[in-house]
Amino acid sequence: MFLNRMVFRSLSRQLRRRILIAVSVGLSTCVCTAMLGVVFDVGDKLNAELSTYGSNIVVQPKSDAVISDLYSSGGADSGDDSGNAAATGGSTDTDPTAFMKESDVQKIKTIFWAYNITDFAPQLNMHATVGEVCRDDSQKASCSSSPGSGSSSVAIVGTWFAKTLSLDTGESTVAGIRNMRSWWKVTGNWASDKITKRSGMENSEAMIGSTLAQQLNVQVGGSITLHKSGREQHVRIVGIFQSGDSDDNAIYMTSEAAERLNDTPNSVDRIEVKALTTPENDLARKAARNPAALSQEEWETWYCTAYPSSIAYQIEEVIPGSVAKQVRQVAALQGDVLKKTQAVMILMTVLSLISAAIAVANLMAASIGERSSEFALLKAIGASDGAVIRLILLETGVVSLVGALVGTALGSGAAQVIGHVVFGSGISMSPMVFVLVFVLLAVTILLASLSAIRSILGLRPAEVLHGR
Repeated sequence: MFLNRMVFRSLSRQLRRRILIAVSVGLSTCVCTAMLGVVFDVGDKLNAELSTYGSNIVVQPKSDAVISDLYSSGGADSGDDSGNAAATGGSTDTDPTAFMKESDVQKIKTIFWAYNITDFAPQLNMHATVGEVCRDDSQKASCSSSPGSGSSSVAIVGTWFAKTLSLDTGESTVAGIRNMRSWWKVTGNWASDKITKRSGMENSEAMIGSTLAQQLNVQVGGSITLHKSGREQHVRIVGIFQSGDSDDNAIYMTSEAAERLNDTPNSVDRIEVKALTTPENDLARKAARNPAALSQEEWETWYCTAYPSSIAYQIEEVIPGSVAKQVRQVAALQGDVLKKTQAVMILMTVLSLISAAIAVANLMAASIGERSSEFALLKAIGASDGAVIRLILLETGVVSLVGALVGTALGSGAAQVIGHVVFGSGISMSPMVFVLVFVLLAVTILLASLSAIRSILGLRPAEVLHGR
C-alpha cells in the first residue's frame, strides 16, 4: 500500500516528462498495432487484390498438358494468364483435339477449398472463318462479306460470361469471365450466356476484341456469321473489349454456340480458375513436385492448407482426365509481394520500438537525475535497491500502460484506414496482434529502464545528500 501511495503521488510530479513518456509509448504502440494488424491480415488481402488480374490455376486435358510441358507451348507453368493458349497467345493455330466435359466444370465448387474458389470459367478454343459481317444488324445495307472471307480464320473462344450454376449441394453460384477480366475496357455490354431465336435463326451474343473489330469493320449492335466445316453460327456483337493482349484479336461467345460450331457438344479444352491461396513454402513446393513423397503428417498439412498446388490437386480429383496447374508467375508474384510487404511493415514496427526505447531511456535518465536526492533519502532510511527499482519500474509501467492503451485504439483505427485505402476493405484485427504488441512493449520498456537501474544501483546516499 505504501508503495502504491508513493507511485500515485509521484505521478503528479514531473508531469511534463510523464506525458512525454506516455506519448512516446503511445505513438510506438499505434505504429506497432497498425503494422502488425496489417501483417497478420495482408496475405488474404494481397491474394484477393492480385487475383483480380486473372486466374492463378489453369486446368487442361492430360494429353494437352503433356504436350505443353514437352514443347513449352504457353501452358500454365509458362504464366499465360491472359486468356487461352491455343487461340490467343499460344504458339500454334491448330484447334484442340482433347477435351474435358463442360458438365464436370461445376464440380470445382465441391472440393474441400470450394469457398476459396472465387471464380472459374471453361473455354473452348478454336478457329473459324468469317462470312457475312453486318456493321449494324438493324440495317441490312450495312452487311457485307468479310475481306478474305472463306480463307482467313479468326480465334474463337467459347466460354461462360456470368452463368448461374445450381450445385448438387442445393446452393447456386455465378461463374464466368466477367469478373475474371476486370481489366477489360468494354464498349457496349457484356454478353449473355443465353441463346435466343430471332427471325427463325438462333442468335447468340458475343464480344469481339478491339483490333479484330476494326479489321472486320463491325461495331456494337452489328453481327457476324461464322463458318467451320460446313457449319454456320450467327452471333450478335453486344460489346467490344480492349484487353491489351492477344485477346484483342479474338471473338468471345457462349460455350453452347461454340460447341455447336465446332461440333463438340459438352466439350471444353481449358478451365481458368481464380482462387484465394496461401503463399507457397517448402512443403508446398515439395508436394507440387511429387505429392506421393509426402509423409502422412505432411500430406494432411498440405491437403488442408490452401496452397495453389493443393487446390490444383483437389480439382484434378473431381474432373476426370484433367491436369490442374498453378500459373507460376502469378503465384511467385503473390509470394514475393507478400514477403516484401510484410518485411517493410515489420521493419517499421522494429524502428518504432527502438525509437520508443531511446525516448523512454532518455526521459527516465533525466527524471532520475532530478530525483537523485529523493532516491538517496529513501536508501538512507532503509529502502533497498530492489525497492527503489520497483518504484521506478512501477511508475514507468503505469504511465506506459496509459500510453499503450491509447496507442492501441489509435493503431486499430489506423489499420482500418490502411485497409480501406489500399485494399478497399477493413483489416481483421487478430487478438494475437494485441498480445504481441504488449509483450514487445514490455520488453522494450524493460530494456529502456536498464540505464536507469544502473544509475540507481550506483547511487551513494551519503555523497548525494552531502552534495558531493
